[in-house]
Amino acid sequence: MAEELTPETPDEAEEPIKQRKNGLYQGVSDELAESMKSGWADTELTGLAPIPQAERTAARRAALSARFPGERLVIPAGNLKTRSNDTEYSFRASTEYAYLTGDQTHDGVLVLEPTATGHDATIYLLPRSNRENGEFWLDGMGELWVGRRHSLAEAEQLLGLPAKDVRELAAALAEATGPVRAVRGHDAGIEAALTDKVTAERDEELRVFLSEARLVKDDFEIAELEKACAATARGFEDVVKVLDKAEATSERYIEGTFFLRARVEGNDVGYGTIAAAGPHACTLHWVRNDGAVRSGDLLLLDAGVETTELYTADVTRTLPINGRYTDVQRKIYDAVYEAQEAGIAAVKPGAAYRDFHDAAQRVLAEKLVEWGLVEGPADRVLELGLQRRWTLHGTGHMLGMDVHDCAAARTEAYVDTTLEPGMCLTVEPGLYFQADDLTVPEEYRGIGVRIEDDILVTEDGNRNLSDQLPRRSDEVEAWMAGLKG
Repeated sequence: MAEELTPETPDEAEEPIKQRKNGLYQGVSDELAESMKSGWADTELTGLAPIPQAERTAARRAALSARFPGERLVIPAGNLKTRSNDTEYSFRASTEYAYLTGDQTHDGVLVLEPTATGHDATIYLLPRSNRENGEFWLDGMGELWVGRRHSLAEAEQLLGLPAKDVRELAAALAEATGPVRAVRGHDAGIEAALTDKVTAERDEELRVFLSEARLVKDDFEIAELEKACAATARGFEDVVKVLDKAEATSERYIEGTFFLRARVEGNDVGYGTIAAAGPHACTLHWVRNDGAVRSGDLLLLDAGVETTELYTADVTRTLPINGRYTDVQRKIYDAVYEAQEAGIAAVKPGAAYRDFHDAAQRVLAEKLVEWGLVEGPADRVLELGLQRRWTLHGTGHMLGMDVHDCAAARTEAYVDTTLEPGMCLTVEPGLYFQADDLTVPEEYRGIGVRIEDDILVTEDGNRNLSDQLPRRSDEVEAWMAGLKG
């Protein structure tokens, strides 16, 4: 990758332009510097339409304002993070910031200033790069290097709220008085400016409120989750079509194939893809994806496309790599399918959140007793949690902008609550027989099966947002055969 021009001597490095990389030092003549100041067309955009969710983000800010009257609220997007030396990871704005603004640019900060009647919301952003002082071509984050960003006036049109220069914010916050709450963990500079004004307890109350606010999705959010699931289904189809190539390489081929779909149809993958072949399927978060893909084994693929608006799917299928389940694979798969069916059936308005987990676990406990792996009855197994040796994890979680959405919500608002329309959650039971588990028949060892779908609670029950992908074992085989031609 190219390196930007940098000053010729250490003295020149003290100029206002921030040099972000230690590239080769090259001279910048006065003539070149003067030339770079002028001769550029005016590219300011006018008449921009608001982003699709502008009305919804305004309503979300209003709800936030009503919850914390008289207090200054500070919600940062976050900063770029170094990956290696002078390169950064791809940026993903904090969920709280994106939820309240619809903006996704790094270094942005939303501030709600208290007024007599509520709050005035302002978004603080990096303005266009300054051409007069050379920022746009000498600074490593100048627009010549990383691309054009919206002007503050353009941002106001798009986001529907006043925009100011974020470089002035830290000083203003340091001088501000009155109660303040901030979302922590995203912007160290902003946090430093607020050190003597915030408390961990008050900030946690803000984070909890914003987490619980996302428990029930609005129509825009539901449409985004539908889009994420549809793109994810196409990603799974892509993988099935190239399983022969994966056999010639590794699980990385599967991961890369799905990633292509995520980048073409969305922003990214919503989490690290789990492409677990053979016994790797028994490792819940297998993301190394460097193992062999062999005919006769199963592939546990847990993957989700994140849309450009940052809503992610979370889907798992366990597929026979050669297109046909063996008898023992089918036996275990069908047990997990039966458990998932029971879990999905328990998702409905008014039901306890825990009901779908309990329903799925009961089916799995009954299967383990039936197979002679644990002494029954099933009630005893569940009371003692004996099934957990092979079921390992909970049966699902809330889903949205985060793959494990609303994670900061209080227990009484999440796992001890009742379901209501607009909630979206995963139902994902599994059975995992470790390769070294001597308590199970040898033919079970190294088999891991999980089936996961994204379920929306509706007024009259539920809707499977990821139902484009088959689940029943015979339907999976027919689907794979059709894709392979």
